Amino acid sequence: MSKGEATREAILDAAGRLAGRVGLGGMTIGSLAAGTGLSKSGLYAHFRSKESLQVQVLEHTRARFVTEVVAPALTAPRGEPRVRAIFENWLRWAAQPSGCPFVAFSSELDDQPGPVRDRLVRDQRDWRDTLAEVFRTGVAEGQFTGDPEQFAFDLDGVMLSCHMSSRLLGDKAAEARARRAFESLLAAARAG
Repeated sequence: MSKGEATREAILDAAGRLAGRVGLGGMTIGSLAAGTGLSKSGLYAHFRSKESLQVQVLEHTRARFVTEVVAPALTAPRGEPRVRAIFENWLRWAAQPSGCPFVAFSSELDDQPGPVRDRLVRDQRDWRDTLAEVFRTGVAEGQFTGDPEQFAFDLDGVMLSCHMSSRLLGDKAAEARARRAFESLLAAARAG
């Protein structure tokens, strides 16, 4: 990685943390400059606009999610071990100090049309497709029965509820409840 790429990665890491605190809409090139000690003009040269910064933060966050959640899970054997790995990795991801950025961004952007929301929608659809495909491979292995899209929807719902319960409601049992809900989903999906 070149020095310029490393600098850009560091800036996007800082921007992701900032967006986790103030939202994508609250993040500006000025607030990022203040938080990183870099000049506004230097940051503007990297991003050109607030919208470009927001889209690149989404892309960067997605790349981190793939690296930390998806890629390690795909090394697990197909079927239930892989589904479990995704769930465990996703729980760890959601436990970061600002919670799951995609949940926060989704709430913030759900009624704000434009390129930033379009990117988030694409990423969320891709994630649901990934969940469904991982479940589908379990069906192909003879470990599961059922509708892969429904399983993806249900698992996503468990994680959304866990996020809201732990972050907004302060429910200390949220992770335990999510684990029980996940086990119920698996029990219902097991073949035979």
